[in-house]
Amino acid sequence: MPTPNVNRDPQSAGDTVSDSLTDVTEGDSTTDKIVSVLVDLSQNKLAVIGLLYVFVLCVVAILAPIVAPYDPSAQNYEVLNHPPSFAHPFGTDNFGRDLFSRVVFGSRYAIFLGIVIVGIQAVIGVGLGLVAGYYGGFTEAVIMRIVDISLSIPGIVLALAIAGLLGGGILPLIIAISLVGWRGFTRIVRGDVKSIMEEEYINSAKAVGLSDTRIITRYILPNVASSIIVYTTLTLPTVILWSAALSFLGMGVHPPTPEWGALIAAGRSDLQSAWWIATFPGLAIMATIIAFNAVGDGLRDVLDPKQY
Repeated sequence: MPTPNVNRDPQSAGDTVSDSLTDVTEGDSTTDKIVSVLVDLSQNKLAVIGLLYVFVLCVVAILAPIVAPYDPSAQNYEVLNHPPSFAHPFGTDNFGRDLFSRVVFGSRYAIFLGIVIVGIQAVIGVGLGLVAGYYGGFTEAVIMRIVDISLSIPGIVLALAIAGLLGGGILPLIIAISLVGWRGFTRIVRGDVKSIMEEEYINSAKAVGLSDTRIITRYILPNVASSIIVYTTLTLPTVILWSAALSFLGMGVHPPTPEWGALIAAGRSDLQSAWWIATFPGLAIMATIIAFNAVGDGLRDVLDPKQY
């Protein structure tokens, strides 16, 4: 009697189960999910207004040389500390530089620093959170102990200390805030992973011999993506504010670079005689933070009703 041709290859078996698990965990297509999120988000008026502002801000940052009417570094000693006017909507500073142009170019630094720093924070924090939640035990204890100890120190104080040790500047600013902000990502991702590890499809994936890397990247990471997106959006305004704060204190971007925090620092001594120098960059920071928070709150309501 002929022997049935039975596939004993564990990798093939793993692939079969992997495909079936993918159907369970992925569900609708990515496009359908994005459309669904946008439709739900459109019901939140504040989130829509915030999203429009963020979109305009990004366009302005990209097209800054076109949007700005003057060179942000060009000095004109005939209009020193000139108040807001038709020619200079935000006025000029004590070097005769057009403040509107400097605020426009400052949006580039705000967006750039926000994206780069939050990206670094997410890579570090999400990676450690996945490792801690998946492996548990001693590994989890060590990672979370480091997180708890670092959280005992106020974040802005720790960032100031690191930036001060590194001497200030754009790179030290990025390093300082990145080394502080990853902790929140780790705590959120670790908590979500611990819940996902109790699901039956994770046990099935382990039973057929799938590697830890494949389980994490294919079945766990997609299921924590919504929390990561929400937390990223809510973290961006904090990073922008901290970047401006460090620059204001002289530990971030230095003058004459048209960064919002540095612009406020340059105008603080002239608040009574030339209030516009510090006011308009401050309003830009405030509007940006409110807009990102509105978008983040809207995404949280749509993607993560738990509101961790």
